[in-house]
Amino acid sequence: MKDSSAALSMENLLGLLKIHILRGINLAIRDVCSSDPYVVVRLGKKQKLKTKVVNNNVNPEWNEHLTLSITDPTLPIRLQVYDKDTFSMDDKMGDAEFDIIRFMEVVKMELADIPSGSIIAKVKPSRENCLAEESDIVWENDKVVQKMVLRLRNVECGEVELELEWVSLRPTTSNKSH
Repeated sequence: MKDSSAALSMENLLGLLKIHILRGINLAIRDVCSSDPYVVVRLGKKQKLKTKVVNNNVNPEWNEHLTLSITDPTLPIRLQVYDKDTFSMDDKMGDAEFDIIRFMEVVKMELADIPSGSIIAKVKPSRENCLAEESDIVWENDKVVQKMVLRLRNVECGEVELELEWVSLRPTTSNKSH
């Protein structure tokens, strides 16, 4: 029975979302004079990934790629920042969430033969998202990419900069053999 559910989820798999967690900006101090931050990314109840801990830094450079399997593009992606503690539970340093609905609309366009760096769509900050500034969805090196800065909630300060990249599992029309 377990095999059929795995096969079903593979069948529903739209592709992979590569999340490049670049850096944290002005994160909250949770230890004596700094923090040891790391990021946890969640999609639904089953997917949870995390970055390495950057010690003693409120402006950490993670520069890590985390990859999520996307079956339902309407599910929001949740991001939480924590301060690693040795002798107690890790402290929360804020959270954010974003959706990939507009990003997926651009992916479905199956773009080709347009100049790298072309802006395809823009997502404006609103009460429904955690964007700190307008986010461009760009065609870059034959891929759909979205750069964003997320303002953390439930904390006094902090932002996380990241970049989304779509990895298609299906051959596109330009890749199919004739």
